[in-house]
Amino acid sequence: MDLLFEVAGWLGAGLLLLGYGLVTAGRLPAGGVAYQVVNLAGSLALMANSARNDAWPSAGLNLVWAVIGAVALVRLVRIGVSA
Repeated sequence: MDLLFEVAGWLGAGLLLLGYGLVTAGRLPAGGVAYQVVNLAGSLALMANSARNDAWPSAGLNLVWAVIGAVALVRLVRIGVSA
């Protein structure tokens, strides 16, 4: 089980960096569904890893990040923005 949480942590970190890098490079719109999905998935994975390792400040930060991503996704879906 520990390996699963370690993989989730690395995957989450990779997703957050990928999303940030793609937006910074102009290859992904910051206000789009794809960016929000990448951020939401990355933050949830890092939150799980952080909680498992009792890194509560990081878990809290990623919880807030996930909520922001989820709210953004709901708003995008409501206005009909596609990936």
